Amino acid sequence: MATAIPSIACIGVIGRNNNPLHISIFPSYDPSTKSFAPVRNPLQFSLLLSSTLDVFELRSRSNTTSALGLSGDFGLLHAVDERLAAYGFETNTGTKFVVIVDMRGRRIDGSVAAGLVNESREKRLGAAAVGLREGEMKPVFKAMQTAYIKLLQNPFFDPDEHSPPAGRGGKKITSKRFAEDMRRIGENWTPGVTNL
Repeated sequence: MATAIPSIACIGVIGRNNNPLHISIFPSYDPSTKSFAPVRNPLQFSLLLSSTLDVFELRSRSNTTSALGLSGDFGLLHAVDERLAAYGFETNTGTKFVVIVDMRGRRIDGSVAAGLVNESREKRLGAAAVGLREGEMKPVFKAMQTAYIKLLQNPFFDPDEHSPPAGRGGKKITSKRFAEDMRRIGENWTPGVTNL
């Protein structure tokens, strides 16, 4: 028996002036073809990431004094459809991290689940088939923020070059190390993981 659990379908980093800085797309399991492929094309994911900007704007205006506004964790931004959901985090500098989760993106075989040594991991995988609990994305956002801080500490990286005043465009993040960190985060996250 195969069980489908949530996986990350897309990670996006959006600059303080709402310009895209980085997008990583991950394949999801397709039960009809029994293969892995992205559930949307790059343009569709780009549009999904852009659609979250209005939610960030509305929530930041209405929650300026609440704990939500201070922590930066916006949680579930919106459910895209029955399969995809967008989660968000905003740094104190206005950079936004968006993670689109595919609720049926990873396949776990029954033989794999039965062979798990750690019983608590098996329970987490079973519970993950139902949906995500609040706080499941916190390790993802913490790891993304850590990778972004490492990028900012690079003396050759100029953040103003990537987030110019509105209307002037901007460069995307081209750091291989940052892209590898995003890839690692997206590939290693499963519900219940506490450290990436």
